[in-house]
Amino acid sequence: MSRLVGTMLIVVSAVGFGTLAIFGRYASADGMDALTILFLRFTLAAILMFAVLVVRRERLPRGPVLLRLIGMGAIGYIGQSFAYLTALNYASAGLVAMLLYLYPVFVALLAALVLREPITGVKGLALGVALLGIVFTVGPSGGQIIGILLAITGAMIYSIYIIVGTDVMRQTSSIQSSAVIFAAAGVSAGLLMLMNGSHFPATSTGWIAIMGIVVLATLIPVAAFLAGLERVGPTNASMLSTLEPVVTVLLAYWWLNEALTPVSLLGGGLILVAVLVLTRSELRRTRA
Repeated sequence: MSRLVGTMLIVVSAVGFGTLAIFGRYASADGMDALTILFLRFTLAAILMFAVLVVRRERLPRGPVLLRLIGMGAIGYIGQSFAYLTALNYASAGLVAMLLYLYPVFVALLAALVLREPITGVKGLALGVALLGIVFTVGPSGGQIIGILLAITGAMIYSIYIIVGTDVMRQTSSIQSSAVIFAAAGVSAGLLMLMNGSHFPATSTGWIAIMGIVVLATLIPVAAFLAGLERVGPTNASMLSTLEPVVTVLLAYWWLNEALTPVSLLGGGLILVAVLVLTRSELRRTRA
């Protein structure tokens, strides 16, 4: 039952993260830049999460666990986000998204090398099908070499974040870890924003977009991902997260009237097949 709950938590996380691009589009249209969005996203999320800790009377983790959580937020989240957003200036969004979703491959390899987690036939099949689906879904096109390298760097940083998080989550709760990660990311983004100049929301639409990012694209999915990561492991979590671009493409079609091509539908279908194959495997392990 624990692995099934973990699977559902990762799916919830992927759906939440899939809304980030949509809310981000509205925030950018209101005059905000990437660093301001990141600062508001993580700072407001940290305030809300610390309020939850006070209500639950939970203390912050200490020692090495605290230091690793700070690193996950200040270096992992901000590093990955900065690499991703900068890569968009040098390559198409489709190509950047496809390269970012190489991270399940990196996670599987790191989990096998560092955590001794075996890559089973079912996992390998699901991974291959999911990656093929991503290629169709995001519709890659050309880009400069610096954009390609930045996107791959973002994928590698996120992979390390997941591997580190797998170990940390055995020693703390998802609420405690989320609070520290958000606070560290908020401070890191704030320092970068001060150097670059702030661009806060100009209208109520911008603030609504920010609150959507904070609640639906940050608080819920990060807490769900960390809680699910503890139950299903890094490889399964990263593969289930490939649902995210499917959610983004569908929401862009419904809310932003972006085109939805047959190739994108095929890619989304392949990702769903991969998720179902993996979920069925996890259900069998749960029954066993």
